[in-house]
Amino acid sequence: MARGHWLVKSEPGTYSWERFVGEGSAVWDGVRNPQAQANLAAMAKGDLVLFYHSGEGRCVVGVAKVARTAYPEPGAGDARRVAVDLVPVRALARPVALAEIKAVRALAKTALVRQSRLSVMPLEAEAYERILSLAAAR
Repeated sequence: MARGHWLVKSEPGTYSWERFVGEGSAVWDGVRNPQAQANLAAMAKGDLVLFYHSGEGRCVVGVAKVARTAYPEPGAGDARRVAVDLVPVRALARPVALAEIKAVRALAKTALVRQSRLSVMPLEAEAYERILSLAAAR
């Protein structure tokens, strides 16, 4: 069975990769954008997720995995809002900056490049693997 691939964003000052790893898991909630909410709802257990530091970081820093699929966001007061549980898998060998991603023609159509404000987005398997290969380079 093929896995899905995703990218989630977080401001490092709000919720960093380091904090995520230290806590060992996270309820991925607080997502308001309807398209990002639909992306959360589409995640399957075991799907792989790139963790992106937005704002001051602007780089992919690690790989996570979906541990629990979409469920009603705790305390949201809106039945349409969902959350997922993520667990860290590993840090990347080196962060991959947004500028590097934008410089790769094969990644030009990713939501990270085309919809820069979207906080939860799908990735094609090829784009996911390409970003991992960028992290391993140098």
